[in-house]
Amino acid sequence: MSEHIVSPKIYLAIFTTLMAGTGITVWAAFQNFGKFNIVIALAIATIKATLVVLYFMHARYSPKRTQLVIVCSVFWLAIMLSLTLADYNTRRHEGRLVSATTYYRA
Repeated sequence: MSEHIVSPKIYLAIFTTLMAGTGITVWAAFQNFGKFNIVIALAIATIKATLVVLYFMHARYSPKRTQLVIVCSVFWLAIMLSLTLADYNTRRHEGRLVSATTYYRA
C-alpha cells in the first residue's frame, strides 16, 4: 500500500494558518462579544482542530472507512454538546460572577 506524500509547502501553509488562528484566538480573548464569546472561541478552535486532523493526522488522504469514523465521532460530539447545553440552559443562574467594572470596598 502506497502512502500519500504531502508537499512541505502544504505543511508550511497549514502551519502558517494555525499560527494566524492562534493570533486570532488571542485577539478574540481580549474582545467583548457578549453572549457570542464562547461561540467565536469554539468556531476558531474547530477550524484549527479540523486542519490538524485533516493534514497532520493525514485524515484527508485516509480510506473512506476512516473518514466515516471521524464524521460519526464528530456527530456524536455534537449530540453530547447539544445535550449539555440544553441542560445548562434549563438551570437557574443565581450565582453569576459580577462584571469586571464592579468594584468592592474592603
